[in-house]
Amino acid sequence: MPGPRPKTCAACGRDIAPDALYYRFTLILEGEQDVIGTSSEHDPEATGDELAALMKRLEEGPESPQEWEEQVHWERSGAVCAACRAVVVRTLSTPPDSPGPN
Repeated sequence: MPGPRPKTCAACGRDIAPDALYYRFTLILEGEQDVIGTSSEHDPEATGDELAALMKRLEEGPESPQEWEEQVHWERSGAVCAACRAVVVRTLSTPPDSPGPN
């Protein structure tokens, strides 16, 4: 009977021993933007024009459909070791008014 599959820390890349504490995560980033302005909310024709202009910009842009998809939805899951957990939590818990990691 085989044991548990070996795990690798998604943050540092080290192998996680089968008997070591680890943390599972799922991270989903979903892009959102109000691309159609509210100035034309009472004028359906203007909204249609804005949408047509947006579609043209997307079609003529340098990004591939896959790049656009990744900008809208990005998902990863895995495990992090106990040592990296604090780094991940600190990175994702940075208060909005303080400078982040970038």
